Amino acid sequence: MLKYVNTDIVFQEIPDEVTLAINISNCPCRCPGCHSKYLWQDIGEPLTAKAIDAFVSKFGTSITCICMMGGDAEHDCVSKIAGYIHQRYPQYKVGWYSGRMRVTSDVDKNDFDYIKVGPYISHLGGLKDRTTNQRLYKKVANGEFEDITPRFWRR
Repeated sequence: MLKYVNTDIVFQEIPDEVTLAINISNCPCRCPGCHSKYLWQDIGEPLTAKAIDAFVSKFGTSITCICMMGGDAEHDCVSKIAGYIHQRYPQYKVGWYSGRMRVTSDVDKNDFDYIKVGPYISHLGGLKDRTTNQRLYKKVANGEFEDITPRFWRR
């Protein structure tokens, strides 16, 4: 069962979106240098359709995107929640930050508008660093995903 620890409204995780970031616990990736080690533990409240409904009720038009931060231990559940959001709340974009190198075949990528992949490797840096191994992809009009990572790089 997916569990979330907390949420925050963020402006930098997904370009051009006001994003409700949902921090999911029980992360199996355990990246060295992780800034959210508390998410390695199996803690928090269940991330269910009812929880999503409560978030939407609370944040309403203050957000344009809902992004799950983690969930790699139960990627199929992340996919189901994303599908629920797209079906029930089509006005929101849906994102997923995964620490894996690629999205597994049992995840329906059509349920997402944005997908970030890649573990945090401290000497390579995060999305804002040109040397990063991480990539953020955006679904474009033809349903394919385009790498938009360069949008994070300072000129």
